[in-house]
Amino acid sequence: MTNLLEIRWHARGGQGAKTASTLLAESAMGAGKYVQGFPEYGPERMGAPIRAYNRIGDAPITIHSNVENPDVVMVLDPSLIGPVNVTEGLKSDGIIIINTVLSPEEAKQKLGTNDIRVATLNASGISVDCIGRDIPNTPMMGALLKLVKVLPFDYFLERMREDLSKKFRGRDKIVEGNIEAMRRAFEEVKLA
Repeated sequence: MTNLLEIRWHARGGQGAKTASTLLAESAMGAGKYVQGFPEYGPERMGAPIRAYNRIGDAPITIHSNVENPDVVMVLDPSLIGPVNVTEGLKSDGIIIINTVLSPEEAKQKLGTNDIRVATLNASGISVDCIGRDIPNTPMMGALLKLVKVLPFDYFLERMREDLSKKFRGRDKIVEGNIEAMRRAFEEVKLA
């Protein structure tokens, strides 16, 4: 990892991008990293396009603005490709991770570029299989941890188990479903 990793999340309200950015920040902070995890607030409502952001570094972070030039772009809803310029500002060596049934090569065609690294996985399908609902945020975090070595994956899963156990107290099936979704995504993500 470079000194500062910047991530921009694109999703629709209710898909868990804000939650994912917060959980990722908390896990990284627990590992001794300096972090930021925040949403871009506006007139959000269920289903409306939203953005969330992360910064993770080895030194104090003095930037206090939205992420304009991300190292990683996370796209939780593929219908945002086109109406939203999801590749805007992506660094030349950056990567975009998309929740889609398309292959990375097909996703590159849809994005209209061959100049960026694209990873895909069916995070919605994984979340339906493992959790029973289409909330792709936790599988997308599993894919992120596979492709960007920001935290050791086993450490991340244990932190997530702790955090989700607090959030879903007494609902072990949901907690373990999310852990399994992250594991599957870690294994199934494809990069081109």
